[in-house]
Amino acid sequence: MAFRFEDLQIWQRALELDEKINQLTKTFPKDELFVLNSQIRRAADSVVLNIAEGSTGQTKAVFKLFLSYALRSAIEVVSCLFIARKRGYISDEKFKTLYDEYEALVKMITALKKSI
Repeated sequence: MAFRFEDLQIWQRALELDEKINQLTKTFPKDELFVLNSQIRRAADSVVLNIAEGSTGQTKAVFKLFLSYALRSAIEVVSCLFIARKRGYISDEKFKTLYDEYEALVKMITALKKSI
């Protein structure tokens, strides 16, 4: 692999979750295309992108900053999941699954931040 981030388990996990969010939003109503759909997809993308950007050719302090951005974006995804559930776009079961997966990712990001 050519870039450091590709080897990071945390980046790989974020990329997997990004795809799950992408697939999920395809089931949202069309009137959410430029609202919730766009917001949750951009937040999920941001997690992946910030981990990658911070890990490559940066100082430890800068990497920690980008991990902070990734963490905030992950929390944004979770908040969007709450909205989607409230609006009836996802089931309680699907919400719980994604909530748990993002909770685990947030813990990973936090642990990596602390270890740097």
